[in-house]
Amino acid sequence: MKYALIGCGRIATNHIKAVINNHLELVAVCDVIPEHMELLLEKHDLNKTTSIKRYTDYKKMIEENELELVGIATESGLHAEIALYCIEHNINVIIEKPMAMSIEDADKIIQLSEEKGVKVSACHQNRFNIAVQEMRKALEAGRFGKLSHGSIHVRWNRNKDYYTQAPWRGTWAQDGGALMNQCIHGIDLLRWMMGDEIEEVYGVTRQQFHSYLEAEDVGMAVVKFRNGAIATIEGTTNVYPKNLEETLYLFGEKGTVKLGGKSTNNIDVWNFSDETDADQNNKGLEEVTSNVYGNGHTSLYADVIDAIKNDRKPYVDANAGKNALELVLAIYQSQKEGKAVQLPLKKFASVDMVGEF
Repeated sequence: MKYALIGCGRIATNHIKAVINNHLELVAVCDVIPEHMELLLEKHDLNKTTSIKRYTDYKKMIEENELELVGIATESGLHAEIALYCIEHNINVIIEKPMAMSIEDADKIIQLSEEKGVKVSACHQNRFNIAVQEMRKALEAGRFGKLSHGSIHVRWNRNKDYYTQAPWRGTWAQDGGALMNQCIHGIDLLRWMMGDEIEEVYGVTRQQFHSYLEAEDVGMAVVKFRNGAIATIEGTTNVYPKNLEETLYLFGEKGTVKLGGKSTNNIDVWNFSDETDADQNNKGLEEVTSNVYGNGHTSLYADVIDAIKNDRKPYVDANAGKNALELVLAIYQSQKEGKAVQLPLKKFASVDMVGEF
């Protein structure tokens, strides 16, 4: 399957690993900074592969090549524009999180992809973590019983070096803050596990230690789900001196699970009333990862390839991408207005937060 990658920055290496592991044909890479392409290809011993083309203009790359699948890993503010261009040209896409920066753009991606019959996957790769999959299986089997509540805690560190490395980071137009960039994976998992359907969100965000940014470095929220369950969100890049944890809790009538580790890759607590011998394997489960992005990109790519071949929806589709984005934007809107926000959001964008701090 002919593939190209647009954006060769920090996360791109995980996409290239997934491309290699899934035996895709890497036709081209694209980045506005040529050096980024060379460093990425060199890192994976692909710099001497003469068949891989380099582009600084993604439109030119799409026009000059027959592509079936494109990965989009640019700054967040460009995701929607590039995705819409690819979909318009009947190319399937995997879009790094967040899928877009506004509800309107997310809706456009969903609508156009359905019209064109093109597969779109939002890159929420942590859904493929072994620990997350085990939690999901237990949930779908009804082992939790009625859900009471849940929570996600993303307690990470991002220092000034991280933000100066790419000037778009922490801006409302291109990135958003800690919730939109770092915490959206955990927010996606929480919403997915707790039934997706949300009635109301109340959120508070602050900029405590990163005065050189436009956006927040800590956010908290309370979420009311339509099924009666409630949840809390805590996301921050203010933890001294380094990443501490990403933990997801789910509390039900008949079960309690806590996923932990740096990126919900471990099972810290696994208790069910109908415990079986198989449950012993999950107690203390740890999935080894080389970085906070985990191992999920390879699995996500494999699923998308299969979805294209068998003409089905990807496991993490465009609607899933919109759901995660909508919850972050609802917290932002709640901060801006100082009151609870009802879902679904009809219209809101990260740029509506300009001047908040």
